[in-house]
Amino acid sequence: MVKQGYCWCMYYQRPHSWAKEAAAYSVKKEQIPDHNRRRKEKLVEKGEAHGILVYDGSRPVGWCAYGPQKEFPRVDSGRLYRKLKLKNDGLRLWRIACFYVDTQCRRRGVAQVALRAALASIGKQGGGTVEAYPRVSKAGGSVSLWFGTTGMLEREGFRKVGPLGASVLMRREVP
Repeated sequence: MVKQGYCWCMYYQRPHSWAKEAAAYSVKKEQIPDHNRRRKEKLVEKGEAHGILVYDGSRPVGWCAYGPQKEFPRVDSGRLYRKLKLKNDGLRLWRIACFYVDTQCRRRGVAQVALRAALASIGKQGGGTVEAYPRVSKAGGSVSLWFGTTGMLEREGFRKVGPLGASVLMRREVP
């Protein structure tokens, strides 16, 4: 897997804050990357983490973390998400949590390829409602691109549902 800093796409997979996780596992700040990697490996081994890897030949150059609602519990606990008062009961709900593209491969459509592959995978797994959370604020620079862009998602049929502070909730159906 392509490693990006501290995250390993674990932020939304935790049901609580990093501070609570650090206390529960007795993890110090300098141990965060290794801790996240080990937690992600365990989730992958249990089949509780989904992702699309994009390769340039044999070199991984990007990913898209996605999965069913239960894999990303932190989204549901978000104050702004709850404020939208969505009717998620009975939905087969999937989430596109984040993207990463190697700095040398940006602006080449890698994230779009990853998104299309994630949507195809969701379709093969029964489909449902898929949501994503791209930033709309210009603040944050390239960090904000970890959530994708509204244009990229709109090209794949996503529509805006409601605001989430510096982000927006977007959804589409996958048969």
